[in-house]
Amino acid sequence: MVGKIFRALIALVAGAGGAVLVYKVSQVESYAFHGYLDSPLQLLAAYAVFTVLFAFIGFIIAPLIIRLFVKVAKTIESLLTNMPASDLLGACVGVIVGLFIATMFQRSFSSVPYFGAILSVIVSLLLGYVGMMVGVKRKGDIWNLVTIIPRVKAEKTEKQKEAKKAAETPVSKGSAYYKVLDTSVIIDGRIADIVKTGFMDGILLVPSFVLDELRHVADSSDLLKRNRGRRGLDILNEISHAEGIPVEISEKDFDDVTEVDSKLVRLAQSLNCPILTNDYNLNKVAELQGVKVLNINELANSLKPVVLPGEEMYVQIMREGKEASQGVAYLDDGTMIVVDGGRRYIGQQIPVLVTTVLQTAAGRMIFARPKREIEQEALAHGY
Repeated sequence: MVGKIFRALIALVAGAGGAVLVYKVSQVESYAFHGYLDSPLQLLAAYAVFTVLFAFIGFIIAPLIIRLFVKVAKTIESLLTNMPASDLLGACVGVIVGLFIATMFQRSFSSVPYFGAILSVIVSLLLGYVGMMVGVKRKGDIWNLVTIIPRVKAEKTEKQKEAKKAAETPVSKGSAYYKVLDTSVIIDGRIADIVKTGFMDGILLVPSFVLDELRHVADSSDLLKRNRGRRGLDILNEISHAEGIPVEISEKDFDDVTEVDSKLVRLAQSLNCPILTNDYNLNKVAELQGVKVLNINELANSLKPVVLPGEEMYVQIMREGKEASQGVAYLDDGTMIVVDGGRRYIGQQIPVLVTTVLQTAAGRMIFARPKREIEQEALAHGY
């Protein structure tokens, strides 16, 4: 049905072309047509003959024209479909520029007799093709030119985000805002409680070699070590999901160093940041090399209730001490109390009087004596 409609349209267009041809010939004052188209009847007959003739020719060749048109359309469609978007954009821009330049020469060609219109068409096709080829070859430049405004807006938005982020991030000196975690402080677990309190700021940095050591401990055949390693991984996972302080993984390593403690010191020196630990030996080594150390044990000791010599407290003697007659007790926070003369009271809860408090980086120790023995000595001396 569609084919018949197009065939009829082609026949009509061809018939109209025949009528136009007769009209143009009738307007030409030439001796060759003298006596043929002078009267209205002759002119009408010419219109009828040429219109029917051209319409019949158009009707006959219409299938060929339709097939040719469909083939060309499919070829163009295939080319445009398979052509990348950047090539298509470059080709369109090139054709538009080429045709625009061709229109600038149309006035010059219009003055050429007989061939002016033909020259205009040829130049338009030529410049359109040249523009298309140049556009495809310079598609990158055209694409950059077209997308320059969105890219400028995107860069401006990104700069605004970075400026906002920088404004919201607390100012720190160099890389000192990082705090490097060692293996012992992760396994210890108290770091998770400290993070939850919100007293700690900055960024917790976990080196990759510390993670490797944790995995090695967690895969150990020894049950105690395996449990410690798994506890460390659980603690690390807990603090990484805690709010208020970010946790980052550092891939920086030092192949010339084998010991983890030495790598931690080197990493802290390179970043100019402190090490967060509860390892007494690492604490001393880092301080000797000028690295700041944040010791969890020192923090815990500073938060323990103050105990003064002469203060009375009730404790339960748990076991015997290293020296003869010594007994050992513990406070609720784990502080060790060495009771001189407390060996005989093992398993009993007795009042003691504090004699000495020893504070070290490794912890706090309290020395005491049973209150009963001190009172007996006082009575014996007549106090």
